[in-house]
Amino acid sequence: MPVPVTPLVTADAIIELIDRPGRPIVLIERLNPPPGWAIPGGFVDCGERLEQAAVREALEETGLHVRLRALLGLYSHPARDPRGHTVTAVYVAEARGEPAALDDARAVQVFALDALPAQLAFDHATVLADYLAYRAAGTVAPLRFD
Repeated sequence: MPVPVTPLVTADAIIELIDRPGRPIVLIERLNPPPGWAIPGGFVDCGERLEQAAVREALEETGLHVRLRALLGLYSHPARDPRGHTVTAVYVAEARGEPAALDDARAVQVFALDALPAQLAFDHATVLADYLAYRAAGTVAPLRFD
């Protein structure tokens, strides 16, 4: 039987710094195209769980040891990544400490929720809007059929 052609799978972690007032979040400025600020994350390795990938990618890109708290949602729009069709699981995570720009990150910065950067990579504007709703009301990402 031929192997099906499917989207690539990624995992992202919205990292809340719980040792700072207001629990700001950590974003990375991407080193490689596409440019912009992004939620730390990356491709899932074969044999790896989504949760393990999210924790690993957070550590590789920010140097932070995170604890996953919730699954915010799955994002699968075919145009969400200009490099090709990817599906991502986005988790809400928490950490303490000072992040550092590592691996695929040109820079790392801590952002208050009311001061997020304008230039976001991928579909992360949608993801962060869902995250703001999660923070305000505890609701996870809505189902999207469009």
